[in-house]
Amino acid sequence: MNSDYVVTRPNLNERIYEVVRQITFGSVASYAEVSALVIGSTPRLVGYAMALSTPERDLPWHRVINSKGKISIRSSGAGAEIQRRMLEEEGVRFNQKGAVDFACYGWL
Repeated sequence: MNSDYVVTRPNLNERIYEVVRQITFGSVASYAEVSALVIGSTPRLVGYAMALSTPERDLPWHRVINSKGKISIRSSGAGAEIQRRMLEEEGVRFNQKGAVDFACYGWL
């Protein structure tokens, strides 16, 4: 992991958002990769932070996927379809199994 991205500010969700904002257009990162860059975080906490985010935060939440390269299914709504569409609009491609190739589209 590149330690240039490690964040050490007080509020955990804000620290997570700070890292997620750095994920570049057309790239993805896993919940685990983001959590490795935020001291005191876990992949599950990154997922919770993404779920709590609001549009006003201007956060590229759609660029965070699971470690299998797939979009995590939400408990309700069309979030997974929206996330896939947003990634595809950035040029991210999914294989026939619905996974993204981290070697091609990975941020780190």
